[in-house]
Amino acid sequence: NSVDGWFSIGEARAGMEGTVSTRAGNGFDTGTLARAEAAGGAPTVVEDPAAAVAEADFVYTDVWISMGQEDQRETKLAAFEGYQVDSALLAGTDAQVLHCLPAHRGEEITDAVLRSERAIVFEQAENRLHAQKALMAHLTASG
Repeated sequence: NSVDGWFSIGEARAGMEGTVSTRAGNGFDTGTLARAEAAGGAPTVVEDPAAAVAEADFVYTDVWISMGQEDQRETKLAAFEGYQVDSALLAGTDAQVLHCLPAHRGEEITDAVLRSERAIVFEQAENRLHAQKALMAHLTASG
């Protein structure tokens, strides 16, 4: 499954409305959509990236080729052609950009967007550090 279902389930639990843009066959399985619906609302799924970002406050992207999937590189690059987060996609929006890092610059996101004032990916990464430290403290606390 190419779309991060856990993120969408968490988004639903937080009362957020999300839109996912992906090609048919690369989206959520029905079980994930059902869990998100039960958690507060399944995301809207569209194929057109411009439609997905038109009203967005935040645009979140992830790598197209994860570790261990390098043998699928050419297939995935072809499958996601047209889905890159670039300046043209973001034109006319005020959306901030998130990415779980590390980014494959020039694939799912351009270097220009990643280095722009819209990108809050390094703040996002710093917040993950603090969340992991809190989890470690909680798990190792004697009680």
